[in-house]
Amino acid sequence: MTLSTRDNYIRNAWMQGHEWIPQNVVFAQAYWHEAREDLEAIVLRHPVLFPDYRKGQTDFDKGMGADHQYRKVDPWGCEWIYPIPGLDGQVVGHPLANWEAFDTWQPPEPVVDEARIQALADDRAQGKLASVGFEHGFLFMRLFYLRGFDNFALDVGTQEPRLTKLINTIATYWERYLQPYLRAGIDLLSAGDDLGTQTASILGPKHFSRLILPAYRRVFVPARIAGAHVYLHHDGYVMDIMDDIILSGVSIVNPQDLVNGIDNIAREIKGRVCIEIDIDRQSVMPYGSPGDVHDLVKEEVLKLGSPKGGLSMVCGVYPPTPLANVEALCGALEEYRTWWVGK
Repeated sequence: MTLSTRDNYIRNAWMQGHEWIPQNVVFAQAYWHEAREDLEAIVLRHPVLFPDYRKGQTDFDKGMGADHQYRKVDPWGCEWIYPIPGLDGQVVGHPLANWEAFDTWQPPEPVVDEARIQALADDRAQGKLASVGFEHGFLFMRLFYLRGFDNFALDVGTQEPRLTKLINTIATYWERYLQPYLRAGIDLLSAGDDLGTQTASILGPKHFSRLILPAYRRVFVPARIAGAHVYLHHDGYVMDIMDDIILSGVSIVNPQDLVNGIDNIAREIKGRVCIEIDIDRQSVMPYGSPGDVHDLVKEEVLKLGSPKGGLSMVCGVYPPTPLANVEALCGALEEYRTWWVGK
């Protein structure tokens, strides 16, 4: 049996058996700009991982000019600055820094992407995953984008009642945003909220359960009822709130490997939920040897994988990662992508 990309992904997520471990390698624009044709040569040597890539399709210099340090105001009224070319920015202007502005502030209206609606049907017909995604920082991070982090932390500590109203307002936006896509039929809802520091979740379990879990459930559970998987990206240490993440309706979690501990992840969540392991980008990829990279991929496949599936892998690559480590990463992913098949 040869599965389509879509069917293999879904069977893996449901832990119903798979033909390969789903894998994804993503290069930051800053890394494309630095490595250029040398990186493209590696990508072209690994068509298993990059089947749709064609020589010359990447603009190595996109967004890297002298005017890269620009500002913008997003639809929520938050002002962003982008100080480092090729990387994401940060919010420096918070429209709700003063709660008095809440009475007149309005969230944006959801906009339906009709082209994406049509593409969902096309993707399914071509054996591709029909997915839709929320913006990164869609709910939890949006709170401190709007309020500022210090203000947000005080709101949590003082149990500010307007914070709950703000959370509900944001959740309502995403409920409304999602409805047209659920009606069109999706296989996957993809969302991202960075929830952890290096050593603990930003909100402790008590506060997360009180504030964020109900809002996540409002958004995620309708997608699960509609038959879609829910994927949540969440940088940082999150093992102390992982039970609530799963309870919220998430069926594919995305823990960072070394921050959370590979053995911890295997012990606490393997078999309960599909794991898309986030391969280390803080130490091993940028500063380890090619052998270290190979061994890390092997360890994660052996400890987190299963003949039933339930493991996928993703790696974001940033400067100053050596090209030899990128080559080692791609080689190891290809070597172990079918490790559990037939075992």
